[in-house]
Amino acid sequence: MAEYKTPGVYIEEIPHLPPSIASVETAIPVFIGYTELAKWKQPEDLRNTPRRIESMLQYETYFGKAEPEKQGLEVVFDNSGSNLDVRASADPKLRSKYLMYYSLQMFFINGGGPCWIVSIGDYEKTAGVIGDDDLARGLEKIKKIDEITLIVFPDAVNLAKAATYYSLYSQAITQCHDLQDRFVVMDVYHDINNEANGEDDWSADIEFLRSNLAGTTDFLKYAAVYFPWIYTNIDFAVNEATVKITSKNAGELPPTLAELQAKNNAYYNMAKGAVRDLEMLLPAAAAVVGVYARVDESRGVWKAPANEIINNTTRTKTLITNEEQKGLNVDAQEGKSVNVIRSFPGKGQAIIWGARTLAGNDNEWRYVPVRRYFNMVEESVKNATGQFVFEPNDENTWVRVKSMIANYLTQQWKAGALQGASVKEAFFVHIGLGETMTELDLWEGRLIIEIGMAVVRPAEFIILRFMHKMLAES
Repeated sequence: MAEYKTPGVYIEEIPHLPPSIASVETAIPVFIGYTELAKWKQPEDLRNTPRRIESMLQYETYFGKAEPEKQGLEVVFDNSGSNLDVRASADPKLRSKYLMYYSLQMFFINGGGPCWIVSIGDYEKTAGVIGDDDLARGLEKIKKIDEITLIVFPDAVNLAKAATYYSLYSQAITQCHDLQDRFVVMDVYHDINNEANGEDDWSADIEFLRSNLAGTTDFLKYAAVYFPWIYTNIDFAVNEATVKITSKNAGELPPTLAELQAKNNAYYNMAKGAVRDLEMLLPAAAAVVGVYARVDESRGVWKAPANEIINNTTRTKTLITNEEQKGLNVDAQEGKSVNVIRSFPGKGQAIIWGARTLAGNDNEWRYVPVRRYFNMVEESVKNATGQFVFEPNDENTWVRVKSMIANYLTQQWKAGALQGASVKEAFFVHIGLGETMTELDLWEGRLIIEIGMAVVRPAEFIILRFMHKMLAES
Protein backbone atom coordinates (compact mmCIF):
# COMPACT_ATOMS: atom_id res chain seq x y z
CA MET A 1 0.00 0.00 0.00
CA ALA A 2 1.20 3.49 -0.83
CA GLU A 3 2.26 5.74 2.05
CA TYR A 4 -0.02 8.74 2.35
CA LYS A 5 1.32 11.88 4.09
CA THR A 6 -1.29 14.51 3.23
CA PRO A 7 -4.85 14.32 4.58
CA GLY A 8 -7.40 13.83 1.83
CA VAL A 9 -9.30 11.31 -0.28
CA TYR A 10 -7.33 8.91 -2.48
CA ILE A 11 -8.58 6.52 -5.14
CA GLU A 12 -7.05 3.11 -5.75
CA GLU A 13 -8.17 0.94 -8.67
CA ILE A 14 -7.85 -2.73 -7.85
CA PRO A 15 -7.63 -5.05 -10.89
CA HIS A 16 -10.35 -7.66 -10.67
CA LEU A 17 -10.21 -9.34 -14.08
CA PRO A 18 -7.14 -11.22 -15.24
CA PRO A 19 -5.07 -9.73 -18.06
CA SER A 20 -6.30 -10.67 -21.53
CA ILE A 21 -4.72 -12.15 -24.65
CA ALA A 22 -5.17 -10.63 -28.10
CA SER A 23 -4.82 -12.97 -31.06
CA VAL A 24 -2.06 -12.03 -33.48
CA GLU A 25 -2.76 -11.64 -37.19
CA THR A 26 -2.58 -14.93 -39.05
CA ALA A 27 -2.38 -14.02 -42.74
CA ILE A 28 0.31 -11.36 -43.15
CA PRO A 29 2.54 -12.67 -45.96
CA VAL A 30 5.86 -11.38 -47.22
CA PHE A 31 6.57 -11.38 -50.95
CA ILE A 32 10.27 -11.46 -51.79
CA GLY A 33 11.25 -10.69 -55.38
CA TYR A 34 12.20 -8.17 -58.05
CA THR A 35 10.45 -4.86 -58.66
CA GLU A 36 10.62 -1.97 -61.10
CA LEU A 37 11.32 0.57 -58.34
CA ALA A 38 12.25 0.58 -54.68
CA LYS A 39 11.57 4.18 -53.75
CA TRP A 40 10.01 5.78 -50.70
CA LYS A 41 11.64 9.19 -50.35
CA GLN A 42 14.60 8.73 -52.65
CA PRO A 43 15.64 6.13 -55.26
CA GLU A 44 16.68 2.73 -53.94
CA ASP A 45 15.92 3.50 -50.28
CA LEU A 46 13.55 0.50 -50.16
CA ARG A 47 15.92 -1.95 -51.83
CA ASN A 48 16.40 -4.97 -49.52
CA THR A 49 14.28 -3.16 -46.92
CA PRO A 50 10.94 -4.75 -45.92
CA ARG A 51 7.99 -2.45 -46.49
CA ARG A 52 4.40 -2.96 -45.35
CA ILE A 53 1.62 -2.21 -47.85
CA GLU A 54 -2.15 -2.68 -47.91
CA SER A 55 -3.13 -2.31 -51.59
CA MET A 56 -1.93 -2.48 -55.19
CA LEU A 57 -1.95 1.31 -55.27
CA GLN A 58 0.61 1.40 -52.47
CA TYR A 59 2.66 -1.28 -54.23
CA GLU A 60 2.75 0.75 -57.44
CA THR A 61 3.68 3.90 -55.52
CA TYR A 62 6.72 2.32 -53.87
CA PHE A 63 7.67 -0.50 -56.24
CA GLY A 64 6.30 0.35 -59.69
CA LYS A 65 4.62 -2.01 -62.15
CA ALA A 66 5.37 -5.14 -64.14
CA GLU A 67 8.13 -5.41 -66.69
CA PRO A 68 6.62 -5.01 -70.19
CA GLU A 69 6.92 -8.17 -72.27
CA LYS A 70 9.87 -7.74 -74.63
CA GLN A 71 9.21 -10.66 -76.96
CA GLY A 72 6.98 -13.64 -77.51
CA LEU A 73 3.65 -11.83 -78.01
CA GLU A 74 2.05 -12.22 -81.44
CA VAL A 75 -1.29 -11.25 -82.97
CA VAL A 76 -2.47 -13.13 -86.08
CA PHE A 77 -5.11 -11.67 -88.41
CA ASP A 78 -6.54 -14.68 -90.26
CA ASN A 79 -8.99 -14.01 -93.08
CA SER A 80 -8.78 -17.50 -94.61
CA GLY A 81 -12.30 -18.42 -93.57
CA SER A 82 -15.65 -16.71 -93.92
CA ASN A 83 -14.88 -14.20 -91.14
CA LEU A 84 -11.78 -12.36 -89.97
CA ASP A 85 -10.27 -14.18 -87.00
CA VAL A 86 -7.95 -12.27 -84.66
CA ARG A 87 -5.92 -14.41 -82.25
CA ALA A 88 -3.11 -13.54 -79.84
CA SER A 89 -0.52 -15.89 -78.39
CA ALA A 90 2.32 -15.68 -75.90
CA ASP A 91 5.38 -17.89 -76.03
CA PRO A 92 5.88 -19.04 -72.40
CA LYS A 93 9.60 -19.57 -73.00
CA LEU A 94 10.10 -15.90 -73.90
CA ARG A 95 8.03 -14.30 -71.16
CA SER A 96 9.37 -11.93 -68.53
CA LYS A 97 10.87 -13.76 -65.54
CA TYR A 98 9.56 -11.20 -63.05
CA LEU A 99 6.20 -12.27 -61.57
CA MET A 100 5.97 -10.19 -58.40
CA TYR A 101 3.52 -7.58 -59.74
CA TYR A 102 1.21 -10.17 -61.30
CA SER A 103 1.33 -12.33 -58.17
CA LEU A 104 0.36 -9.40 -55.95
CA GLN A 105 -2.68 -8.82 -58.14
CA MET A 106 -3.81 -12.41 -57.61
CA PHE A 107 -3.17 -12.09 -53.87
CA PHE A 108 -5.45 -9.05 -53.48
CA ILE A 109 -8.11 -10.38 -55.87
CA ASN A 110 -8.44 -13.52 -53.73
CA GLY A 111 -8.94 -11.70 -50.44
CA GLY A 112 -5.45 -10.63 -49.40
CA GLY A 113 -4.92 -7.61 -47.18
CA PRO A 114 -1.86 -6.15 -45.47
CA CYS A 115 1.43 -7.71 -46.55
CA TRP A 116 5.16 -7.03 -46.66
CA ILE A 117 7.31 -6.54 -49.74
CA VAL A 118 11.06 -7.08 -50.00
CA SER A 119 12.51 -5.75 -53.27
CA ILE A 120 15.80 -7.52 -53.95
CA GLY A 121 16.66 -6.01 -57.35
CA ASP A 122 15.27 -4.19 -60.40
CA TYR A 123 14.46 -5.45 -63.87
CA GLU A 124 17.10 -3.50 -65.78
CA LYS A 125 20.16 -4.31 -63.68
CA THR A 126 19.39 -8.00 -63.27
CA ALA A 127 18.53 -8.44 -66.95
CA GLY A 128 16.11 -11.32 -66.50
CA VAL A 129 18.37 -13.43 -64.28
CA ILE A 130 16.73 -14.58 -61.03
CA GLY A 131 19.44 -14.98 -58.40
CA ASP A 132 19.11 -17.35 -55.47
CA ASP A 133 21.61 -15.22 -53.53
CA ASP A 134 19.34 -12.19 -53.96
CA LEU A 135 16.32 -14.15 -52.76
CA ALA A 136 18.23 -15.60 -49.79
CA ARG A 137 19.34 -12.09 -48.84
CA GLY A 138 15.73 -10.94 -48.88
CA LEU A 139 14.79 -13.90 -46.67
CA GLU A 140 17.43 -12.86 -44.16
CA LYS A 141 15.95 -9.33 -44.01
CA ILE A 142 12.58 -10.51 -42.69
CA LYS A 143 13.83 -12.31 -39.59
CA LYS A 144 13.19 -9.31 -37.37
CA ILE A 145 9.69 -8.56 -38.70
CA ASP A 146 7.52 -10.21 -36.07
CA GLU A 147 4.22 -9.55 -37.86
CA ILE A 148 5.01 -11.77 -40.85
CA THR A 149 3.22 -15.14 -40.80
CA LEU A 150 3.59 -16.43 -44.40
CA ILE A 151 6.51 -16.52 -46.85
CA VAL A 152 6.23 -16.46 -50.66
CA PHE A 153 8.87 -16.09 -53.42
CA PRO A 154 6.89 -15.22 -56.60
CA ASP A 155 9.97 -15.07 -58.87
CA ALA A 156 11.70 -18.18 -57.53
CA VAL A 157 9.97 -20.47 -60.05
CA ASN A 158 12.19 -18.87 -62.69
CA LEU A 159 15.44 -19.86 -61.02
CA ALA A 160 17.71 -21.70 -63.44
CA LYS A 161 17.71 -25.03 -61.57
CA ALA A 162 15.18 -26.96 -59.54
CA ALA A 163 17.83 -27.90 -56.96
CA THR A 164 18.52 -24.21 -56.32
CA TYR A 165 14.79 -23.57 -55.95
CA TYR A 166 14.33 -26.23 -53.28
CA SER A 167 17.51 -25.19 -51.50
CA LEU A 168 16.07 -21.68 -51.16
CA TYR A 169 12.81 -23.01 -49.77
CA SER A 170 14.71 -25.23 -47.34
CA GLN A 171 16.27 -22.06 -45.96
CA ALA A 172 12.82 -20.49 -45.63
CA ILE A 173 11.46 -23.58 -43.84
CA THR A 174 14.43 -23.49 -41.47
CA GLN A 175 13.61 -19.88 -40.61
CA CYS A 176 10.01 -20.88 -39.87
CA HIS A 177 11.22 -23.70 -37.62
CA ASP A 178 13.59 -21.41 -35.74
CA LEU A 179 11.11 -18.54 -35.24
CA GLN A 180 7.97 -20.73 -34.89
CA ASP A 181 5.65 -17.93 -36.00
CA ARG A 182 5.49 -18.26 -39.80
CA PHE A 183 4.65 -20.71 -42.57
CA VAL A 184 5.92 -21.29 -46.13
CA VAL A 185 3.61 -21.58 -49.15
CA MET A 186 5.31 -22.85 -52.31
CA ASP A 187 4.75 -24.28 -55.78
CA VAL A 188 6.17 -27.30 -57.56
CA TYR A 189 9.13 -26.21 -59.68
CA HIS A 190 8.67 -26.74 -63.40
CA ASP A 191 11.09 -25.87 -66.21
CA ILE A 192 8.95 -25.12 -69.24
CA ASN A 193 11.99 -25.50 -71.50
CA ASN A 194 11.97 -29.22 -70.75
CA GLU A 195 8.50 -29.76 -72.16
CA ALA A 196 8.58 -31.99 -75.23
CA ASN A 197 5.97 -31.40 -77.93
CA GLY A 198 3.84 -29.47 -75.50
CA GLU A 199 3.56 -32.41 -73.10
CA ASP A 200 4.12 -31.74 -69.41
CA ASP A 201 5.77 -34.62 -67.53
CA TRP A 202 4.64 -33.33 -64.14
CA SER A 203 5.28 -36.64 -62.36
CA ALA A 204 9.03 -36.05 -62.74
CA ASP A 205 8.63 -32.64 -61.09
CA ILE A 206 6.85 -34.20 -58.10
CA GLU A 207 9.50 -36.88 -57.76
CA PHE A 208 12.25 -34.27 -57.85
CA LEU A 209 10.52 -32.24 -55.13
CA ARG A 210 10.24 -35.22 -52.82
CA SER A 211 13.84 -36.25 -53.44
CA ASN A 212 15.44 -32.83 -53.05
CA LEU A 213 13.43 -30.92 -50.44
CA ALA A 214 15.15 -32.29 -47.36
CA GLY A 215 14.02 -32.02 -43.76
CA THR A 216 12.49 -33.88 -40.85
CA THR A 217 8.89 -33.59 -39.70
CA ASP A 218 9.88 -30.86 -37.23
CA PHE A 219 10.87 -28.71 -40.22
CA LEU A 220 8.47 -29.85 -42.96
CA LYS A 221 5.40 -29.16 -40.83
CA TYR A 222 6.04 -25.45 -41.46
CA ALA A 223 5.37 -25.61 -45.21
CA ALA A 224 2.76 -26.59 -47.79
CA VAL A 225 3.12 -27.05 -51.54
CA TYR A 226 0.46 -26.52 -54.22
CA PHE A 227 0.16 -27.93 -57.74
CA PRO A 228 -0.42 -27.25 -60.63
CA TRP A 229 0.07 -23.70 -61.88
CA ILE A 230 -2.99 -21.72 -62.92
CA TYR A 231 -4.11 -19.71 -65.94
CA THR A 232 -5.46 -16.32 -64.92
CA ASN A 233 -7.20 -13.27 -66.38
CA ILE A 234 -4.33 -10.98 -65.39
CA ASP A 235 -3.37 -8.63 -68.23
CA PHE A 236 0.14 -8.71 -69.67
CA ALA A 237 2.22 -5.57 -69.42
CA VAL A 238 2.80 -4.83 -73.11
CA ASN A 239 5.46 -2.99 -75.06
CA GLU A 240 3.55 -2.40 -78.29
CA ALA A 241 6.75 -2.02 -80.30
CA THR A 242 7.61 -5.67 -79.63
CA VAL A 243 4.17 -7.24 -80.27
CA LYS A 244 4.44 -9.02 -83.61
CA ILE A 245 1.63 -8.67 -86.17
CA THR A 246 1.09 -11.50 -88.69
CA SER A 247 -1.34 -11.48 -91.61
CA LYS A 248 -2.94 -14.58 -93.13
CA ASN A 249 -4.91 -13.44 -96.17
CA ALA A 250 -5.78 -10.27 -94.29
CA GLY A 251 -3.84 -7.91 -96.54
CA GLU A 252 -0.59 -6.12 -95.92
CA LEU A 253 -0.16 -5.17 -92.24
CA PRO A 254 2.70 -3.46 -90.40
CA PRO A 255 5.02 -5.77 -88.41
CA THR A 256 4.30 -4.44 -84.90
CA LEU A 257 1.32 -3.35 -82.83
CA ALA A 258 2.75 0.15 -82.38
CA GLU A 259 2.91 0.68 -86.14
CA LEU A 260 -0.54 -0.82 -86.63
CA GLN A 261 -2.12 1.98 -84.59
CA ALA A 262 -1.03 4.59 -87.12
CA LYS A 263 -2.01 2.47 -90.15
CA ASN A 264 -5.35 0.94 -89.16
CA ASN A 265 -7.00 2.00 -85.92
CA ALA A 266 -9.82 -0.55 -86.17
CA TYR A 267 -7.37 -3.43 -86.53
CA TYR A 268 -5.28 -1.93 -83.74
CA ASN A 269 -8.23 -2.06 -81.31
CA MET A 270 -8.99 -5.63 -82.37
CA ALA A 271 -5.37 -6.60 -81.73
CA LYS A 272 -5.37 -4.88 -78.33
CA GLY A 273 -8.53 -6.78 -77.37
CA ALA A 274 -6.96 -10.09 -78.42
CA VAL A 275 -3.91 -9.38 -76.26
CA ARG A 276 -6.13 -8.48 -73.29
CA ASP A 277 -7.97 -11.77 -73.69
CA LEU A 278 -4.76 -13.79 -73.35
CA GLU A 279 -4.55 -16.14 -70.38
CA MET A 280 -1.54 -15.63 -68.14
CA LEU A 281 0.08 -18.71 -66.60
CA LEU A 282 1.21 -18.08 -63.01
CA PRO A 283 2.39 -20.17 -60.05
CA ALA A 284 -0.46 -20.55 -57.58
CA ALA A 285 1.22 -19.72 -54.23
CA ALA A 286 0.39 -16.00 -54.17
CA ALA A 287 -3.27 -16.64 -54.99
CA VAL A 288 -3.41 -19.42 -52.38
CA VAL A 289 -2.06 -17.04 -49.73
CA GLY A 290 -4.88 -14.67 -50.67
CA VAL A 291 -7.34 -17.52 -50.07
CA TYR A 292 -5.68 -18.10 -46.67
CA ALA A 293 -6.42 -14.48 -45.78
CA ARG A 294 -9.99 -14.73 -47.06
CA VAL A 295 -10.77 -17.88 -45.07
CA ASP A 296 -9.07 -16.56 -41.92
CA GLU A 297 -11.21 -13.42 -42.11
CA SER A 298 -14.53 -15.12 -42.85
CA ARG A 299 -14.20 -18.28 -40.75
CA GLY A 300 -10.98 -18.40 -38.75
CA VAL A 301 -7.47 -19.78 -39.07
CA TRP A 302 -8.68 -23.19 -37.87
CA LYS A 303 -10.80 -23.61 -41.03
CA ALA A 304 -8.90 -25.48 -43.72
CA PRO A 305 -8.15 -23.21 -46.70
CA ALA A 306 -9.49 -25.86 -49.05
CA ASN A 307 -12.63 -26.50 -51.12
CA GLU A 308 -12.17 -22.83 -51.97
CA ILE A 309 -12.26 -21.27 -55.43
CA ILE A 310 -9.25 -19.30 -56.65
CA ASN A 311 -10.77 -16.15 -58.15
CA ASN A 312 -9.77 -14.70 -61.53
CA THR A 313 -8.62 -18.11 -62.77
CA THR A 314 -9.69 -19.61 -66.08
CA ARG A 315 -8.25 -23.12 -65.69
CA THR A 316 -5.37 -25.13 -64.27
CA LYS A 317 -2.30 -25.94 -66.33
CA THR A 318 -2.82 -29.66 -65.71
CA LEU A 319 -6.06 -31.55 -65.11
CA ILE A 320 -5.66 -33.99 -62.22
CA THR A 321 -7.94 -36.97 -61.73
CA ASN A 322 -8.93 -38.67 -58.47
CA GLU A 323 -6.59 -41.53 -59.26
CA GLU A 324 -3.66 -39.22 -59.92
CA GLN A 325 -4.30 -37.23 -56.76
CA LYS A 326 -3.93 -40.33 -54.61
CA GLY A 327 -0.17 -40.31 -55.06
CA LEU A 328 0.02 -36.55 -54.55
CA ASN A 329 -2.10 -36.19 -51.43
CA VAL A 330 -0.64 -39.23 -49.65
CA ASP A 331 3.00 -40.16 -50.07
CA ALA A 332 3.76 -43.33 -48.12
CA GLN A 333 7.53 -43.03 -48.52
CA GLU A 334 8.49 -39.39 -48.08
CA GLY A 335 5.32 -38.06 -46.48
CA LYS A 336 5.58 -34.92 -48.59
CA SER A 337 1.98 -34.24 -49.50
CA VAL A 338 1.20 -32.05 -52.50
CA ASN A 339 -2.06 -30.08 -52.35
CA VAL A 340 -3.81 -30.26 -55.70
CA ILE A 341 -5.77 -27.51 -57.39
CA ARG A 342 -8.63 -29.20 -59.24
CA SER A 343 -11.25 -28.28 -61.82
CA PHE A 344 -14.80 -29.53 -61.25
CA PRO A 345 -17.53 -28.98 -63.88
CA GLY A 346 -20.21 -26.62 -62.62
CA LYS A 347 -18.28 -25.83 -59.47
CA GLY A 348 -15.14 -23.98 -60.48
CA GLN A 349 -12.13 -23.98 -62.77
CA ALA A 350 -9.56 -23.86 -59.97
CA ILE A 351 -10.49 -25.20 -56.54
CA ILE A 352 -7.97 -25.90 -53.81
CA TRP A 353 -8.50 -29.60 -53.09
CA GLY A 354 -6.00 -30.32 -50.33
CA ALA A 355 -4.97 -28.98 -46.93
CA ARG A 356 -1.85 -30.90 -45.93
CA THR A 357 1.56 -29.73 -44.86
CA LEU A 358 4.72 -31.33 -46.18
CA ALA A 359 4.61 -33.49 -43.04
CA GLY A 360 1.69 -35.33 -44.59
CA ASN A 361 2.23 -38.63 -42.79
CA ASP A 362 2.44 -37.10 -39.32
CA ASN A 363 -0.76 -37.41 -37.30
CA GLU A 364 -0.07 -34.29 -35.23
CA TRP A 365 1.04 -31.84 -37.94
CA ARG A 366 -0.57 -33.24 -41.07
CA TYR A 367 -2.97 -30.36 -41.69
CA VAL A 368 -2.27 -26.76 -42.63
CA PRO A 369 -4.97 -25.23 -40.35
CA VAL A 370 -3.67 -27.15 -37.31
CA ARG A 371 -0.11 -25.91 -37.81
CA ARG A 372 -1.19 -22.34 -38.48
CA TYR A 373 -3.60 -22.33 -35.52
CA PHE A 374 -0.85 -23.44 -33.16
CA ASN A 375 1.36 -20.72 -34.62
CA MET A 376 -1.30 -18.15 -33.75
CA VAL A 377 -1.94 -19.36 -30.21
CA GLU A 378 1.74 -19.82 -29.42
CA GLU A 379 2.60 -16.30 -30.60
CA SER A 380 -0.44 -14.73 -28.90
CA VAL A 381 0.24 -16.39 -25.55
CA LYS A 382 3.95 -15.63 -25.80
CA ASN A 383 3.23 -11.92 -26.34
CA ALA A 384 0.71 -11.78 -23.49
CA THR A 385 2.86 -13.60 -20.93
CA GLY A 386 5.78 -11.25 -21.53
CA GLN A 387 4.34 -8.92 -18.88
CA PHE A 388 5.04 -11.54 -16.21
CA VAL A 389 8.78 -11.69 -16.78
CA PHE A 390 10.46 -10.80 -13.43
CA GLU A 391 7.14 -11.03 -11.55
CA PRO A 392 7.29 -13.11 -8.33
CA ASN A 393 7.25 -16.79 -9.23
CA ASP A 394 4.51 -17.63 -6.73
CA GLU A 395 0.92 -18.77 -6.45
CA ASN A 396 -0.51 -15.29 -7.15
CA THR A 397 1.28 -15.04 -10.48
CA TRP A 398 0.43 -18.62 -11.43
CA VAL A 399 -3.28 -18.01 -10.87
CA ARG A 400 -3.25 -14.85 -12.98
CA VAL A 401 -1.38 -16.53 -15.82
CA LYS A 402 -3.60 -19.61 -15.77
CA SER A 403 -6.79 -17.54 -15.72
CA MET A 404 -5.58 -15.38 -18.58
CA ILE A 405 -4.78 -18.36 -20.82
CA ALA A 406 -7.90 -20.31 -19.83
CA ASN A 407 -10.15 -17.34 -20.62
CA TYR A 408 -8.51 -16.93 -24.01
CA LEU A 409 -8.85 -20.61 -24.93
CA THR A 410 -12.45 -20.63 -23.73
CA GLN A 411 -13.23 -17.90 -26.25
CA GLN A 412 -11.45 -19.92 -28.92
CA TRP A 413 -13.55 -22.96 -28.02
CA LYS A 414 -16.75 -20.91 -28.24
CA ALA A 415 -15.68 -19.67 -31.67
CA GLY A 416 -15.37 -23.26 -32.89
CA ALA A 417 -11.59 -23.62 -33.00
CA LEU A 418 -11.40 -26.39 -30.38
CA GLN A 419 -13.21 -29.70 -30.13
CA GLY A 420 -15.12 -31.00 -27.14
CA ALA A 421 -18.49 -30.69 -25.43
CA SER A 422 -16.89 -28.71 -22.60
CA VAL A 423 -13.78 -26.68 -21.95
CA LYS A 424 -12.31 -29.62 -20.06
CA GLU A 425 -12.41 -31.66 -23.24
CA ALA A 426 -11.20 -28.76 -25.40
CA PHE A 427 -8.01 -27.75 -23.58
CA PHE A 428 -6.00 -27.77 -20.38
CA VAL A 429 -3.63 -25.29 -18.75
CA HIS A 430 -1.19 -26.63 -16.16
CA ILE A 431 1.06 -24.46 -14.03
CA GLY A 432 2.48 -24.67 -10.53
CA LEU A 433 4.94 -26.29 -8.15
CA GLY A 434 4.71 -30.06 -8.27
CA GLU A 435 2.63 -29.83 -11.44
CA THR A 436 4.92 -28.28 -14.05
CA MET A 437 7.81 -27.03 -11.91
CA THR A 438 10.20 -28.36 -9.31
CA GLU A 439 12.00 -26.56 -6.53
CA LEU A 440 15.04 -26.35 -8.79
CA ASP A 441 12.95 -24.57 -11.45
CA LEU A 442 11.92 -21.97 -8.88
CA TRP A 443 15.51 -21.41 -7.74
CA GLU A 444 16.62 -21.00 -11.34
CA GLY A 445 13.80 -18.57 -12.19
CA ARG A 446 11.77 -20.77 -14.53
CA LEU A 447 7.98 -20.44 -14.75
CA ILE A 448 6.74 -23.38 -16.83
CA ILE A 449 3.28 -23.54 -18.38
CA GLU A 450 1.85 -26.56 -20.17
CA ILE A 451 -1.02 -26.01 -22.59
CA GLY A 452 -2.90 -28.74 -24.44
CA MET A 453 -5.49 -28.08 -27.14
CA ALA A 454 -7.85 -30.33 -29.07
CA VAL A 455 -7.84 -28.39 -32.33
CA VAL A 456 -10.56 -29.14 -34.86
CA ARG A 457 -9.29 -30.99 -37.90
CA PRO A 458 -10.69 -30.92 -41.43
CA ALA A 459 -13.06 -33.66 -42.60
CA GLU A 460 -10.77 -34.70 -45.42
CA PHE A 461 -12.57 -37.94 -46.26
CA ILE A 462 -16.37 -38.03 -46.21
CA ILE A 463 -17.42 -41.68 -46.10
CA LEU A 464 -21.03 -42.56 -46.88
CA ARG A 465 -22.14 -46.08 -46.04
CA PHE A 466 -25.21 -47.45 -47.75
CA MET A 467 -26.94 -50.77 -47.25
CA HIS A 468 -30.24 -52.46 -48.05
CA LYS A 469 -32.89 -52.00 -45.39
CA MET A 470 -34.73 -55.29 -45.04
CA LEU A 471 -38.46 -55.18 -44.40
CA ALA A 472 -39.43 -56.84 -41.16
CA GLU A 473 -41.61 -59.94 -41.47
CA SER A 474 -45.19 -59.40 -40.46
